[in-house]
Amino acid sequence: MGKITVLSETTIKPVTTIGERAGICWGADVSDADKNYKRGLDCINAGHGRTLEYVNVELVIDGYSARVIREWYTHLGGSPTRLQASTRYINYSDFEYVTPKKILADAKAKSIYDSTMKSISEAGRKLEEMGIPREDSAMLLPLGMTTKIVDKRNLRNLIDMSRQRMCTRAYWEYRELFSDICNALGKLSDEWKYIIDTQMKPKCEILGYCPEKRSCGRKPAKS
Repeated sequence: MGKITVLSETTIKPVTTIGERAGICWGADVSDADKNYKRGLDCINAGHGRTLEYVNVELVIDGYSARVIREWYTHLGGSPTRLQASTRYINYSDFEYVTPKKILADAKAKSIYDSTMKSISEAGRKLEEMGIPREDSAMLLPLGMTTKIVDKRNLRNLIDMSRQRMCTRAYWEYRELFSDICNALGKLSDEWKYIIDTQMKPKCEILGYCPEKRSCGRKPAKS
């Protein structure tokens, strides 16, 4: 659907980096990469979450709806920050948008959806021709329009996000967005693949039960 670009500032060897940072504070030998890696694994498996904050993740997230990016912004633990495509300066009179799968599956619904988006686009173009500033005509834009952000956060925040957003009952586009991010990071290195495979999981996989009031049935509900 969208596109994830992992920026060069992202930590390539997250496990080794965790072990090196922890080793500095423990008075350990941090010149040995193998020891750093093993120490990093110990930190992860012991739940020493603070050490995970030294793994930097910087991404360009492009082609997802403004709606899901608004939800992405709710995970602000640690030190995430972001920049988003401006509706004040970018010409959105002919914008791209996300179409939900249920609407795609229904030809009549898709026709209504597409014609509405076209009407908004035409209205924005006409207002701009009348001299209305983009910052005002942009108020017409729907949450379904695609947008682009530059996002910076750390591993601890991403793992915490996975507990909520990999849940079957999470918003469908968010699940797809998070899956795309995991796939992109997993290609960076074997260390990232290990973290994706072992740490990026919904909370029911960690707890062994579902704490939600309405469970999807993946795990037994909390008694």
